[in-house]
Amino acid sequence: MKKYLALDVGGTKTHIALFSANDSEQINIIKENKYRTQEAKSLEEIVLDFSPDMKDVEGMSIAVAGPVINNRAQLTNVSWSVDKDRIIDVTGVRKVELLNDLEASAFGIPFMMNSDLMQIFKAEERMAGNMAIIAPGTGLGEAAMYWDGKAYHPFASEGGHCDFSPRDKTDINMLMFLQHKFGHVSWERVVSGQGIVNIFDFLRTSSEYNLDTELETKLLQGDAAANISRAALEGERVAMEAMELFVRYLAIESANMALKFKSTGGLFIGGGIIPKVWNESYRELFLKYFFDVGRLEPLLRCVDVTIVLNPISVLFGAAHYLVSREA
Repeated sequence: MKKYLALDVGGTKTHIALFSANDSEQINIIKENKYRTQEAKSLEEIVLDFSPDMKDVEGMSIAVAGPVINNRAQLTNVSWSVDKDRIIDVTGVRKVELLNDLEASAFGIPFMMNSDLMQIFKAEERMAGNMAIIAPGTGLGEAAMYWDGKAYHPFASEGGHCDFSPRDKTDINMLMFLQHKFGHVSWERVVSGQGIVNIFDFLRTSSEYNLDTELETKLLQGDAAANISRAALEGERVAMEAMELFVRYLAIESANMALKFKSTGGLFIGGGIIPKVWNESYRELFLKYFFDVGRLEPLLRCVDVTIVLNPISVLFGAAHYLVSREA
């Protein structure tokens, strides 16, 4: 049985697994490990630490959080880059595939079990068509799957870096606040882990809130996004409003994707944040703004909306991508 490596290289962590695949393309993980991406000097360092002896590895599939151009990828939130030719030279593995992480996630969706998915809206009229996937994590990933009438063909997108578009006074003030901080303001600045922190940072400057200084400091230490989401569940007002704005912005950008790709085949929400924080009140809020698109609301009501619960969806998809290329 052939052995392969699959990697999910993100801004926060790199997940790597050695796996095997049988003739029916069933994936079986042999061993896996996670590394802190920022603590590594290069991807080669991670790969060789995980598997110093590469002689039994038939191929390697590397999903990266950033655009892949000419077999190279500069990760959006990491200082070092990934180079396919350098990986081949260092490891000796001749078959190396490099692809965007959301493109990889899209490849895995058709192979997922029902337990890996949670539908939050069922289409009122189902029809075949393209699919789209949006994934807030360290950054904001977006991809789509073109439907040719017989099969889906995933492709990458960097839509998360398109301009954030405000709708009301709060959004405009948010935009101005973030422009002063970053210059260009993309959807990633508000729909990601760091986006949660940015929204909280904006709200806490308002005189409307009397946030205890000690609590404020505590929330912004360590994993600030996780701290804020927990504080929201505990009823802290500014944290609750930060999370509500985050969900609202996620809904708006999800609707933008569904319209642009005409994703009547379904919209999928991936990433590491949503499965951890989701609740019924967020579902109601999300759907309220997802359908707030004016005359094209009937089209969006033909789109299934599904959360991807599988925490290794990118790694899983990267593995299936490599196996499909081997077949």
